[in-house]
Amino acid sequence: MTSFKEVFETYRWEQVKEEIYSKRPIDVELALSKNVRDLEDYKALVSPAGSEYLEDMVRLSQQETLRRFGKTIQLFAPMYLSNECQNICTYCGFSLNNKIKRKTLTKNEILKEGECLKDKGFKHILLVTGEANNIVDVDYFISAIKLIRPHFDNISLEVQPLDEVEYRKLISHGIHSVLVYQETYNETDYKKHHPKGKKSNFYYRLDTPDRLGRAGIHKIGLGVLIGLEDWRVDSFFVALHLEYLERTYWKTKFTISFPRLRPFSGGLPPKVEMNERELVQQIAAYRLFNNEVELSLSTRETQHFRNHAFKLGVTSMSAGSKTNPGGYAVEKQSLEQFEISDERGTSEISQLLINNGYEPVWKDWDKVFDDAYKS
Repeated sequence: MTSFKEVFETYRWEQVKEEIYSKRPIDVELALSKNVRDLEDYKALVSPAGSEYLEDMVRLSQQETLRRFGKTIQLFAPMYLSNECQNICTYCGFSLNNKIKRKTLTKNEILKEGECLKDKGFKHILLVTGEANNIVDVDYFISAIKLIRPHFDNISLEVQPLDEVEYRKLISHGIHSVLVYQETYNETDYKKHHPKGKKSNFYYRLDTPDRLGRAGIHKIGLGVLIGLEDWRVDSFFVALHLEYLERTYWKTKFTISFPRLRPFSGGLPPKVEMNERELVQQIAAYRLFNNEVELSLSTRETQHFRNHAFKLGVTSMSAGSKTNPGGYAVEKQSLEQFEISDERGTSEISQLLINNGYEPVWKDWDKVFDDAYKS
């Protein structure tokens, strides 16, 4: 296979959905009895039948996570650089058709935001923008990276999908990982939610992790926006994508996020609701399917849920997040991309982990190990 597209096109959404919903208790029990699980096992674990085995799934998920990662949780923060966007997306506060105040941080504002996050203890930062190639392009990203690189050990990106040569350029300037969420793997519904802009190209977005893998990125982030489509089916395609990428780009690490659709001004209600019990089922299913993948839990979730969920299989959490450009130190009243649910600061989250016997980890990976690994 030369790209995931070739794998993806051998599957049909409705057929996968039927297979997941037809799984029986015996299929779940078989999956739970294995040490190594395949995609058929994953279908069973996320199926309605699997929900009846949630206690067993969580117990095994905790064991697998502790065995591989120990009692550590990596903490990170997003820094929103711009809310400019050329796409129309039905679920996003930054959508082109939303009449909002647009803002892109200047060099001085980037430094102020970076200083604020550094003072909070962060050594791992995620740079986020809307998708506006004419305003926040590769040169803008490089400028931002150069400004904050001296102050942070790890810099990740969540921006518009780029070409392979552009990713190579960003990697050479110190980008550590790139997060790119497909939003939904249902091609028909994808087009409904992305009617205008470069993001409307379903397959260009689908091929982004391949371009990142070929460019030699250290880590790739995957995920969907839960609520756009049936979460069980979408999560299967994330697992399928992960399996392909691990096999093809075996030197690269991977992380999965599972953001649930959150309100924003004039926002889209979820097509499919996922409750907290089902979110726990998904976390455990990912962990039992792959004991190496990192799982990330955002501040979209409630304080109560995050207080317990971090023990169930996740390896990283955002803390004290602001989802608007300049939200930490520059312009705290500008529009957020989505509403935060857990508004606790970094010290509270760090203390929560310590009180439960966990170690907060403030950076992801030291470049000296990366260089040694590649040599």
